[in-house]
Amino acid sequence: MSSLREECGVFGVFSTETQNVAGTTYYGLFALQHRGQESCGIVVNDDGVFNHYKDNGLVNDVFTPQILDSLGEGNMAVGHVRYGTTGNKERINAQPIVVNHHKGRMALAHNGNLINSYELRTELEAQGSIFHTTSDTEVISYIITKERISSNSIEEAVNKAMDKLKGAYSLCIMSPSKLIAARDELGMRPLCYGQKEDGTYIIASETCALDAVSAKYIRDVEPGEIVIFDKDGVRSIRDHCEKQDHKICIFEYIYFARPDSVIEGKSVHEARLKAGACLAMEHPVPADVVIGVPDSGLDAALGYSRQSGIPYGIGFIKNKYIGRTFIAPGQKAREDKVRIKLNVLADTVKGKRVVLVDDSIVRGTTAARIVGLLREAGAVEVHFRSSAPPFINPCYYGTDIDAKDKLIACRHTMEEIKEIIGVDSLGYLDVNHLNMLIGVPAGKGFCHACFTGEYPTEIPNVTEKNRFERKLSEREVKDEMVNI
Repeated sequence: MSSLREECGVFGVFSTETQNVAGTTYYGLFALQHRGQESCGIVVNDDGVFNHYKDNGLVNDVFTPQILDSLGEGNMAVGHVRYGTTGNKERINAQPIVVNHHKGRMALAHNGNLINSYELRTELEAQGSIFHTTSDTEVISYIITKERISSNSIEEAVNKAMDKLKGAYSLCIMSPSKLIAARDELGMRPLCYGQKEDGTYIIASETCALDAVSAKYIRDVEPGEIVIFDKDGVRSIRDHCEKQDHKICIFEYIYFARPDSVIEGKSVHEARLKAGACLAMEHPVPADVVIGVPDSGLDAALGYSRQSGIPYGIGFIKNKYIGRTFIAPGQKAREDKVRIKLNVLADTVKGKRVVLVDDSIVRGTTAARIVGLLREAGAVEVHFRSSAPPFINPCYYGTDIDAKDKLIACRHTMEEIKEIIGVDSLGYLDVNHLNMLIGVPAGKGFCHACFTGEYPTEIPNVTEKNRFERKLSEREVKDEMVNI
């Protein structure tokens, strides 16, 4: 229920036989819906013919039975759910992107954010490239296509393209004969693959999507690895592996991923339980009940309850037919949705001292409204506990926080934040305890730059989400000035 927005989810299917790969992809995307609710798309490969459809909206709204039937059967498919962290929410920015070139076709789905997309796009435009979208995903597709012209295979082109791509990217790429999974050298966003009983291979951002289509998890795609699926089986290219330290985003465990997923061998559910237990030890308080904000605060609340001995209670009933509030475009829409989405169980909190656990406080507005709901229901005390440390830095790798002025912890002291959101006490997870969540040495194995400012890459020169839209507007103004 924070105001934080994540990026996307990718899904791919490879089979040696023609089957209903569109239906499989539909169920996989449905399982990944939490990663993006702006738009979605599916591309089906039917013997080299790409049938595709994408639009703004949720998976079950966009892909009606008629639309799924129109995609037909095939032996491969790529799917995507999007919340854009580069480019606006217009339909044209929906993925996967389909490219036609003189050596064939390619469909590409991307999760993450490049830090050098502005420079790459400027260079490509100077060479005559024409862009149809304002997302960094099209930049990736251009780089790969350009390399494909002079390469013997699509995987060779992807390998060469990775020399130029900087930042976070987990890719699912389809050619007429191959399905490819690729992950950036830092491994910042998750990507894994599995296999169904009939031999069909599945690529997915999270293991929960493998479960949704009855695929058995095989392993994660390693940082820097390219995995190729074709009629000859599975193979990988490791030229970019082990070039840099692994830096998976720690917020995948705290918030982004579904609790039933396993990332890099670590259970998301267990990580959140540990976060709650750490909070109970760091910020104890006399209270009558511990409640969590659905959905990502529930596991941490349970961990807090178990560690503290304070009873766990169900404090909110969630309307399951409303999308994640943090993804609702516009602040007013996010605020209006809070009351529609959550209703307080008054019997749980009335007349009681309540420990309220959520995954984070980003802008603070949503937290204040949730606390207000508890006060209205009769809670006599509300003690807020965040299972993340304070956000004090922008993220450049696929999270929609591109400036410090959007972060409440950068503009206010702890006491001021406590007053703003209306709580009796406030406690954040200690940044030094992040390593306890997934059992790695402090500062190793994950990116925590949003909490510490220790970025694993250089900071990009241009950081605005709508940087390409702004670039186009500046050109239009310049052209008008020339014509005056």
